[in-house]
Amino acid sequence: MRARVEQDAKGRRQVVEACLEPCAIEKGMRIIGGKWTGSILWHLKDGPVRFNDLSRMIGGASKKMITERLRQLESQGLVRREVLDTAPVSVQYEITDFGATALGFLNELRLWSEGLPQSMVRDE
Repeated sequence: MRARVEQDAKGRRQVVEACLEPCAIEKGMRIIGGKWTGSILWHLKDGPVRFNDLSRMIGGASKKMITERLRQLESQGLVRREVLDTAPVSVQYEITDFGATALGFLNELRLWSEGLPQSMVRDE
């Protein structure tokens, strides 16, 4: 169900019926909106990446945080994990076909954010 908004006699917009479930934007943000999630997917776009290489690509994120996000993405079907038979054992991650469907709008977000004035960009 979509929210319905109407104008009152003074021209103010008022919500008449609210959404009873998350809207499509909210659903998408719950999946993609976590910190580092988009960056992880973006860095996997060119093929499988070993965990340590991925953690170096994503500066500022702890290995613990990357591990948490990767587990979440794997459980959602966006990323595939593979344990490699090497000495020492290593793990690599690969974006799934479903995960790759997010790359289009992640690229649009990248282009949009590159055009932002520097005064709008701040570190958290």
